[in-house]
Order: sequence, then structure tokens, then C-alpha cells
Amino acid sequence: MTDRPRALVIVNATSSGPKRLTEWLEEEGVEPVLVNGEDGLPEQLDGFSGLVMLGGGLMPDAYETAPWLHTERKLTQQAIDDDVPTLGICLGGQIIADVAGGEVRENYGPPERGSVTITPTADGSADPVLQHLGAKAPMIQHHQDMITQLPPAATLLATSELIENQAFRIGQHVRGLQFHPEASAENVRGWNAESLAEKGVDHAALVVQADADYDANTAASRALVGAFAAEIREAAKR
Repeated sequence: MTDRPRALVIVNATSSGPKRLTEWLEEEGVEPVLVNGEDGLPEQLDGFSGLVMLGGGLMPDAYETAPWLHTERKLTQQAIDDDVPTLGICLGGQIIADVAGGEVRENYGPPERGSVTITPTADGSADPVLQHLGAKAPMIQHHQDMITQLPPAATLLATSELIENQAFRIGQHVRGLQFHPEASAENVRGWNAESLAEKGVDHAALVVQADADYDANTAASRALVGAFAAEIREAAKR
């Protein structure tokens, strides 16, 4: 019996952990190896067949606040160079974009919070991972920073009504997402209602919408993660 392929899962903030992503990867025969950035990251992806970079309220170059981003960016470049199956979520996607020559701006554009409809582009509908969103799918969002320009080598895979750059791919297997397939209505329910109210956001309304979208969100998110895991299993055979 062969060992399961391993995926490095980088936690950039304790509030933005892997949630249901860990369970789904395990169900797909992939061993998620969780590492908190503040505890130090490996210098190389040796021994890993996949990479996941999670979210956090940081900019991709916030070195004073998060010094481990130096290493995370090096790992990102290695993943791009070697076309390692990679899923960058929110901050993780912004790191990919920034490292590859795109542009990320802080507190820019309309913030997206709660369940938001994501629509694949033609390229996204043909992508082995993003095609599992179908014609459209509700995904959880919680961001105020924005990828304003994709890297030159990137292919746009999905958009939303307010934000164009919701998902992209570099090479065949490196993907960045602005949305959170690991998050669900349960997580929205735990958000700080008072803090959201100060921003003019009705937390109760976000919960109602996320609850209504739960089944569709979970089905699309689970299928997306399953397809990503399949790429990790294939990479492990190389």
C-alpha cells in the first residue's frame, strides 16, 4: 500500500483556517499537512504534491506583520515554476497574483461579504477544477482587498457581479481564488455582527442568504476540492 500524497496547507491567520477543506482532502486520499505561517514554513515543497494557501487580513507583502510571507512567496514561485497543483484562497490567491506579476490593492473596490454568485468564464467552464461550479454557484466571500490586475501569464476563470478577478490559473495546475470554498453558512453565522453593522452590513441578512445557498454551495465546493485533489494524486505519480 502506497503512502497518500501530501499537500502543504499554509494557515496565514487562525481565523482563516481550513475548515471543511481538511476533511474533504482526506476523503479524497490526500494528506493535508497544516502549518501555521507564524510557526515557520518549509523552505521547499519537496515531499509535497500539492499546495494550499489560505486567507488572512493581510496584503501579500505585509512582511512586518507576517514575516513568513517571504518564505510563502518563495514556495509560490516554486509551485509556479514546477506547475505544482496549487489552490490559493483569498490572500493565497492574491499572493499568487502578486508573485506572478499581477497587482493587488488594499481596501480597494467594493467589498464582498457573505454568499456571492460566482460565474465561470468560457475558460473556467473548460477548466478541470472550476468547471464544477456549473453555470454559476454561490460561494462565501469576505474581502476588501482586490486583485486589480492579473499576471500576464494568467487565464481568467471566474467572475462575480462586482469583482472581475474571482479565479485564475497559471500554467495547468496553479489556481488563485478570491472566494472561499472551504467556508459555509456555519462560518458566516459566526461573524461579528457588531463589527459588520459598523460597516453598514446586516449580518442577519448574510446568514439568511448563506443558509438558503448552503446545499448548492456545499455541492459545488465539494466537487471543486475533489477535482483539485485528483490533480494532487496525479502529480504524486510523476
